[in-house]
Amino acid sequence: MSQQGKHRILMVSDFFYPNFGGVENHIYFLSQCLIKLGHKVVVMTHAYNNRSGVRYMTGGLKVYYVPWKPFLMQNTLPTFYATLPIVRTILIRERISIVHGHQAFSTLCHEALMHARTMGYKVVFTDHSLYGFADVGSIHMNKVLQFTLADVSQAICVSHTSKENTVLRSGLPPEKVFVIPNAVDTAMFKPAPKRLSSDEIVIVVISRLVYRKGADLLVEVIPEVCSLHPNVRFIIGGDGPKRVRLEEMREKHSLQDRVDMLGAVPHAKVQSVLVTGHIFLNSSLTEAFCIAILEAASCGLLTVSTRVGGVPEVLPDDMIVLAEPDPTDMVTAITKAIDLLPQIDPQAMHNRMKKLYSWHDVAKRTEIVYDRAFKCSNQNLLEHLPRYLSCGAWAGKLFCMVMIINFLFWGFLQLWQPDKDIEVVPDIDLTSSQSGEHVEGPCANDS
Repeated sequence: MSQQGKHRILMVSDFFYPNFGGVENHIYFLSQCLIKLGHKVVVMTHAYNNRSGVRYMTGGLKVYYVPWKPFLMQNTLPTFYATLPIVRTILIRERISIVHGHQAFSTLCHEALMHARTMGYKVVFTDHSLYGFADVGSIHMNKVLQFTLADVSQAICVSHTSKENTVLRSGLPPEKVFVIPNAVDTAMFKPAPKRLSSDEIVIVVISRLVYRKGADLLVEVIPEVCSLHPNVRFIIGGDGPKRVRLEEMREKHSLQDRVDMLGAVPHAKVQSVLVTGHIFLNSSLTEAFCIAILEAASCGLLTVSTRVGGVPEVLPDDMIVLAEPDPTDMVTAITKAIDLLPQIDPQAMHNRMKKLYSWHDVAKRTEIVYDRAFKCSNQNLLEHLPRYLSCGAWAGKLFCMVMIINFLFWGFLQLWQPDKDIEVVPDIDLTSSQSGEHVEGPCANDS
């Protein structure tokens, strides 16, 4: 921590701009608000196509697009140790004090947290998703998470349901896990200037068209709703492997004039799609929070959503209609929402969202977590190892071996290129000179 009591934070995740999603938006908006609070924030992610090297974004946010290509679902190939030299260099160059990893899916996040712990840095982890306990993928991911969180300083979850899930999966003490929800940029997501006519009810769906997001439910729900309500029309934004099923459904039931398929919608255009509708439909089968619901409510749409994960915590009861992830129950919920529409005032809903969710509030609460993490005592490798041994009879020994090898590799790097030989980047205040949505380009002082 600096003399002014401010932190130097490295945000790490495989998921960041130019990708758009809940995790990407969370990192971006949180970073911007932390910079306004006086902290230094640097983001580390992998290269995206030709986007490699160092870029600056709005507010002077510095992003390292390290030269690792995505391997699967925007994740880099797990290497354990190959990322240590570049992580070490960034930590020293930027004089980082806290490493903040995001999303349990992210390989880069797990590796960066492991390296940061080896080097004695404070680490914070934010979990944005829910996982099961029975299938092979979840069992594997839960064990990885147990390893990552065995020695984490503090952890953050986006909902109370997510906290319970993370504590159960990782064995992390509940007192080390904080609940800080997502937020929405209400300046970007505003209702339409004029109230829409109720002669035709428009239901908007904006989601990745994948199994986890309930695309198969939409295939059964949409024809039934169109049959019951002749004045209802659907707008579906998003792309994914389940798009074919939705297009087949539209052809089978001759709903081409009542179901518009927009394909992938850039985040900058989401608001313009939302304001054309009356109801927002979320059919997710699992969800830790769901920022899309906040964006829709901020635009004045009444939400119909499956009652899964942390969704019931997101909005007050009069702004959302919940249903079980069952086609019949969802059709009933949509019918109820249509009946409630005359009572909905989009502008009043937008004003309520301004008070309920603020990225500035999220940043202030995250700042408290950083302060807590910074007060955690420093421990050497021998004091860390018992925590890894407790992860399982065989897994614990494996985790200890991984950390010992990582420590030896770090020691080798210390001899090969001492810290004093790594040039420290001077702090440059770009906040006053930035304009526009994104200001990018290689930094003259970086390579």
